[in-house]
Amino acid sequence: MPKENGTSVVKRAMSEIVESVNRAENLLVPEQVNAIIETLLKARDKKILVVGAGRSGLVGKAFAMRLMHLGYQVYVTGETIAPILRPEDVVIAISGSGTTRLVVTSSKIAKERRGAKILAITSYPDSPLARLADQVAVIVGRTKMTRTEDSYISRQIMGEHEPLAPLGTQFEISTMIFLDGVIAELMHRLGKKEEDLEARHATIE
Repeated sequence: MPKENGTSVVKRAMSEIVESVNRAENLLVPEQVNAIIETLLKARDKKILVVGAGRSGLVGKAFAMRLMHLGYQVYVTGETIAPILRPEDVVIAISGSGTTRLVVTSSKIAKERRGAKILAITSYPDSPLARLADQVAVIVGRTKMTRTEDSYISRQIMGEHEPLAPLGTQFEISTMIFLDGVIAELMHRLGKKEEDLEARHATIE
C-alpha cells in the first residue's frame, strides 16, 4: 500500500468523523432530545452533576462549563467541591458503551441512595447505564465495544479500511456537538444571548 502524506490522512479522517456526526444527527430521536431539554429547563434551581470517564469525561466538562455560563449550579464528578445530591437533582451520565464502571456505579448510587434523576447519553439503549436511567439520549457512534476480532475480519473480507477515528472518537465528538446543540436550544428557550454567557466566563485565564 503506497504511503499517504499527512495531509491526505488528516482530510480522510476529518471526512470520516464528519460523516459519523451527520449519521448521529440523522438518527437522533426527537422525543429523547425534547425530554432532556425539558428536564434541564426544570432543573434551574437544582444541582447538576456531570459524570464521565476518559475522553467522555472531558466532553462532560465542556458541557458543564457551558451550563455554568447559563447560570446552572453544575459540578463534575471527582471535584472536591461537588456537594451531596438531593432528590430531584440531576446526573448527566456519559458513556458510549453504557458499561463504564465509574459512570454506571456513580449513577446507580445517585439514583438509589440520593433520589437523583439520571440522564444517560450512550450508544447502547440496552446497556446497564441506559436501563437504570430515567431518560436516555442515544448517540450513534463507533465505541471501543465495537472493536472485536470478528469486526476486524469482516472489514478485511469486505476490503474496508481500518477506521481513522480510533476507539470511541466518533461517539465522543458526536456527543460534544450534540451537547453544544442542547446549549443552543437552552439559550433560545431561556432568552440568553452570547453576551449573557460571556458575563459569566472566567476572567483570570
